[in-house]
Amino acid sequence: MSRIEKDSLGEKEIPSEALYGIHSVRARENFPGNSTFPVEWYKSVGITKLACYNTYRKFSKAAEGKFGKDLPFKIINDDILDALCIAAREVSAGKYYNHFIIPSVQGGAGTSINMNINEIITNSALLNTGYKCGEYSSIDPLEHANIYQSTNDVIPTALTVAVMNLLQSLEEKINLLRQTVEQFEKKSREKLRQSYTQMQAAVPSSFGILFSTYNEALSRDWWRVSKCSERIKQVNLGGGAIGTGLSLPRFFIMEVVPELRTLTGLPLAHSENLSDATSNLDKWVEVHATLKAHAVNLEKMSSDLRLLASDLSGERTISIPDRQEGSSIMPGKINPVIPEFVISAAHKIYSNDVLISSLSGQGTLELNAYLPVIGCSVIETINLLISCNVTLLNNLFAGLLINEEAGYKAVINNPSITTSLNPHIGYHKAAELAGLMKDKKINIFEANRILKLIDETKLKSILEPGNLLKLGFSLDDL
Repeated sequence: MSRIEKDSLGEKEIPSEALYGIHSVRARENFPGNSTFPVEWYKSVGITKLACYNTYRKFSKAAEGKFGKDLPFKIINDDILDALCIAAREVSAGKYYNHFIIPSVQGGAGTSINMNINEIITNSALLNTGYKCGEYSSIDPLEHANIYQSTNDVIPTALTVAVMNLLQSLEEKINLLRQTVEQFEKKSREKLRQSYTQMQAAVPSSFGILFSTYNEALSRDWWRVSKCSERIKQVNLGGGAIGTGLSLPRFFIMEVVPELRTLTGLPLAHSENLSDATSNLDKWVEVHATLKAHAVNLEKMSSDLRLLASDLSGERTISIPDRQEGSSIMPGKINPVIPEFVISAAHKIYSNDVLISSLSGQGTLELNAYLPVIGCSVIETINLLISCNVTLLNNLFAGLLINEEAGYKAVINNPSITTSLNPHIGYHKAAELAGLMKDKKINIFEANRILKLIDETKLKSILEPGNLLKLGFSLDDL
């Protein structure tokens, strides 16, 4: 069964029970592919349209209060408005998402997104009021569902709503991971480990110091992400096609953002320059740079832990949990899949950053036609970062083990530990000790017993973790 719908370009056959209509079908034909449009953005369009309908109702009541029944324009009756509000709420809850047929990669600055959801809301409202899908003489996707709206203000505003909600979740997940890393820092503060610079052994360090670097990085990420909503909170809803509000009531322009703020509980603000907010997308470039910085820190941490837990050389000082079998041919092989996932996600985010920056610069005069791909990339990045934080917490740090004995052995067996003796016996004698350690493959205590360069009791004191790890030395230490 099917129905026939018409537009200015002609007719199309639409499945009779489909909530989408001719505008959506044309877009689907024009934009083939299976790139999935984010459900978060879909839901946010629903709540944004609900704010528009609620504000329209307030405006119509204000107009009736001024003119009585002799209004100089036709208003939407309450039954239709009620049905539109119900349908918009359903969309905001994710209902009818299977009737949204537009891919994420598209042309048209988001018009197809707007029209697909207009058609879904309209046809849902028609069904709820006793009509059939497509009976637009009763409720129309443009005259009613799109009342006082433009693609160019509704769709970017809905993107802001979606991203602000996701940022709250990301902020929470970063802090949960940070708290766990902080616990590793505290419990391993004086557990010695060999440090490395340029992949070569360097001076003694500790596992606590290593984890402190991750804790500090995640703390910065947490703080920066918490500020992102402030950077994007200004929206252009009510600006119409180019931000001038042409053909929209001033009442609606001034009241619609406060209504959306009430519905969402988000600190949204009306842009002071609606034309700027419509034509320029640099806020997404700025925010994504912060998200990219978090991806960089996650990659660095994951790469370090993968390396320390590898089989490349010596005894492992860190072990990460075995999560799944690693080979279809090599029995018993286990791969570091969690760090690999995080590294892969980070590089996808870096590519999104290039896309967002370059396409934001492709905005032309009053509008940027590439908002759909930009917005989908921002949402993809946040979801990837949420996933990375969750899997690092649950599948890597939950089960990560420190081999304290192997860490200590690596320190006292490495010639670089002689650096700690420079203030006591000088560089050249320390180098002599280091050379013997290297030649004989013995630890610092054994080498010193041969060369007798420093009293052994003094040596043991110098090599205590508390002394090795404190910041510099004082005259009393000598």
